[in-house]
Amino acid sequence: MTDNPLKLKYIRYVILFLSVVVLCSEMHAQRRSQSGGVSMKNLPTFDYKKVHFGFLLSMNKSDFQINYRPDFTFQDSLLSIENVPQSGFNLALLASWDIQKNIRLRFIPGLSFQDRGLNYRFLDPEGTTTTLFRRTESVYLDIPLVLKLRTNRIRNFAAYALIGGKYSIDMQSQKDVDNQAEVDKIIKLQKTDYSMDAGAGVDFFLPYFKFGLELKTAIGFKNVLIQEETQYSSPIESLRTRTVIFSILFEG
Repeated sequence: MTDNPLKLKYIRYVILFLSVVVLCSEMHAQRRSQSGGVSMKNLPTFDYKKVHFGFLLSMNKSDFQINYRPDFTFQDSLLSIENVPQSGFNLALLASWDIQKNIRLRFIPGLSFQDRGLNYRFLDPEGTTTTLFRRTESVYLDIPLVLKLRTNRIRNFAAYALIGGKYSIDMQSQKDVDNQAEVDKIIKLQKTDYSMDAGAGVDFFLPYFKFGLELKTAIGFKNVLIQEETQYSSPIESLRTRTVIFSILFEG
């Protein structure tokens, strides 16, 4: 996670490298087609199969939707709370079932490594301000079901939209940590969450597999805050998760 920036850096490079290689391959194939006057269609029988399998590599950016308590007016030493989005990554398997020609049902179980951060600004007795950063780290086991609505294929290209839901279990939850015994209080989150996923993407049909680029957002419905009336949680009525995810997909 963000404790290991080299890991995130390498994953970014891998995703960028694979994207560039596949896109260059597709552009080369198109130039060959145009110069030769022959329209080559890769994987011509791909859509005849009802079930396909693959995997995803993703980068994510996560933060919270914050709702404050109505009676909290920041009158004490706390001046403000600011969202600080953090980077993470996802690894997932993909199973796709073709319901109809342009409608697919996707099951994408996987792991999502997410960080979220909040900056608390306090007023010191001397009149100066102090900023304290609180990070929450999660490793979610995601269990999503997503509908994929795809356009008709135009030679080796198709676009699509996504809508679906997801249930998540935090494998690194700190909900049972004794905050009273901790000198440095933490923001405790619920172990489970559920969210809506929505987005869009493009499919590229290559000679041996289908490659996709996808951008989506996940918006949590559940209040994941465990309220313990600490200086960090008491001003907050609810915290709901928000994540933006960029993925590359390989499907056969």
